[in-house]
Amino acid sequence: MPDYSQLIDAETWDFIRKTAAAYPDDAVDLDVNGQRRVYDAMCEVFYHGRPEGVTVEDREVEGVPVRVYTAGEPTCTVVYAHGGGFVVGGLDSHDDVCAEICDQTGYRVVAVDYRLAPEHRHPAAFDDCWRATQWVEQTFDQPIVLAGDSAGGNLMACVAHHARGRLHNVIGQVLIYPGLGGDGTGASYSEHANAPMLTKADLDFYRGIRTGGTEPKGDPTYAPLQDDDFSDLPRTVIFTAECDPISSDGPVYARKLREADVPVHLVNEPGLVHGYLRARHMSARAEASFERIVLAIEALGQGLWVHD
Repeated sequence: MPDYSQLIDAETWDFIRKTAAAYPDDAVDLDVNGQRRVYDAMCEVFYHGRPEGVTVEDREVEGVPVRVYTAGEPTCTVVYAHGGGFVVGGLDSHDDVCAEICDQTGYRVVAVDYRLAPEHRHPAAFDDCWRATQWVEQTFDQPIVLAGDSAGGNLMACVAHHARGRLHNVIGQVLIYPGLGGDGTGASYSEHANAPMLTKADLDFYRGIRTGGTEPKGDPTYAPLQDDDFSDLPRTVIFTAECDPISSDGPVYARKLREADVPVHLVNEPGLVHGYLRARHMSARAEASFERIVLAIEALGQGLWVHD
């Protein structure tokens, strides 16, 4: 098993301990509403506010709540889906992340408050992200970059697959430690089964809640790796965390895109853990990765490919 005392540096361990103090392991024993309260409270511990100059409007579009961030005159729109295992999280949990992306790129960011399981099982979350992305294209008629972390990375990748032949403005996707529907045989699933922040048991728990116990097969609106066609997808940048059981999904997805002649760049962040976006103001490694994420979004939004 990995020696996390060596792989993970002191700053990231501080983040892990701070997270555990606010969101203890036994939180999964709470009912879903209890888990959401604890998760939201944990996110508040790491909340850094919005940069000056970023304006926010909460709206409901096509029946889906969204939060629109703007700063200046945006030339691109980022559609962002939050993480949280399809069970927890919302507009507030990733508010500062979205505001900082808006501030640093100058792009409009539309955060999607998709419906959560178990009240709303698959395909509810996908349907909401798809409707929000359709609204963005119809409303702003600008280039669109899809972005999301963890469960949100899954959802935005599913939207990218579904958008082919239906939308015309999606020009890139940035996926942050995404769960893409790997079959569980990748090395990370065993090597990092008991990693800090996310374990394989956690993955199984949330998968069961999302589906009600029966996982779809051959459904690319559920998991992009269930698709059999990877052609004509937008340029893609994937960020994985070394100490994360789902990090193997990234290379598998990247390989399928390369085989389909889709430009793709994969970054496996050494010594980082699932959920490290919240550590970007207390860990130099997480801060550097967030800078790379923002630069990837910015370049894709300009139609640039800087990874050859």
